Amino acid sequence: MALGVAFAVCFVTGLLSHLIQHPPAWFWWPSRPAGLYRVTQGLHVATGLACLPLLGVKLWAVYPRLFTWPPVRTIAHAAERAGVAVLVAAALFQVVSGTLNIYHVYAPMPFFFTTGHYWVAWLAIGALLVHVGVQLPVVRSALRRRPAPNAEAPDKAADAPGATAAPDATAAPDATAAWGRRALLTGVAAAAGLITLGTVGQTVRPLTGVSALAPRRPGRGPQGLPVNKTAAAAGIVADPGYRLVLGGPAGERRLDLAALNSLPQHTAELPIACVEGWSSTGRWTGVRLRDLVTLAGGDPERATVLVESLQAGGRYRSTLVPAVHVRDPLTLIALRLGGEVLHPDHGYPARLIAPNRPGVLQTKWVGRISVR
Repeated sequence: MALGVAFAVCFVTGLLSHLIQHPPAWFWWPSRPAGLYRVTQGLHVATGLACLPLLGVKLWAVYPRLFTWPPVRTIAHAAERAGVAVLVAAALFQVVSGTLNIYHVYAPMPFFFTTGHYWVAWLAIGALLVHVGVQLPVVRSALRRRPAPNAEAPDKAADAPGATAAPDATAAPDATAAWGRRALLTGVAAAAGLITLGTVGQTVRPLTGVSALAPRRPGRGPQGLPVNKTAAAAGIVADPGYRLVLGGPAGERRLDLAALNSLPQHTAELPIACVEGWSSTGRWTGVRLRDLVTLAGGDPERATVLVESLQAGGRYRSTLVPAVHVRDPLTLIALRLGGEVLHPDHGYPARLIAPNRPGVLQTKWVGRISVR
């Protein structure tokens, strides 16, 4: 049941993240609350990591049944076993690939992680629903069952000084089973809790010191914020002749840094929330995107904006900012972070920062803005 709940939460939050990054025409995602995505994606990663011990103990519990003989008794039995095989393979793929992505280990994955993770998620959740449907009579029976009167803790003598809690050979079978079940559930809960505690510090600052497994730490990185891709890795070199190309109904114009800094400046406290589950809040200062839309002759209440990076290539070198984010006064083309000029790894000379958006869509090294 715990594994089913964790998988359901992972699937819903992961599907939400995919829709935000690759929105179909019917999808709408709000700009407020500004930190909503850091919560949903943090929940996605936390429950995914909690699945490590949950899935491990589930497979351990059913392992003997996977190799019963004969392997197939009837057509229905063959279909059921095929469904279980898909479920096990898909579940392992999701948990392993998701963990590798958190730590940026892509060598074992000869495919684009996001695409593979997304489509196999549908296989996993579909196989899980079929499996639950097939096993529903067993599930109902188990949930209705009540422990026998003697299925209590092991012999009360175990409470005596120097006694051990382990059941002996004379313990009642029901008592032994109950003790073993409690021990197993306690161990799994402890493992899931330790894994969560060991990684949640990449978002929750008070737990940073004890999160030994967290690959990113709030406050660590240029100007106190972590980064995934550096300017060097993106092939960005500082250009003293930088011009931001602004295109729209009023035509095309080029703005250098002096022109951008002469426009009204605004400051917003917004998080960078990454798909790997980490997030960290910064104090950003720059020009409101809606002001640039007005300057380009567009309607800031209805326009969408294509923001393109100076980066030569990459799947996320550009992003389409929907109208709900364009008109939000917190959406900025940021020029400074924490009162300082942007560090090259944070997008100097200019970057997009918007509320309630994945970090991968917060385009750095902005070179062109097209108002639609």
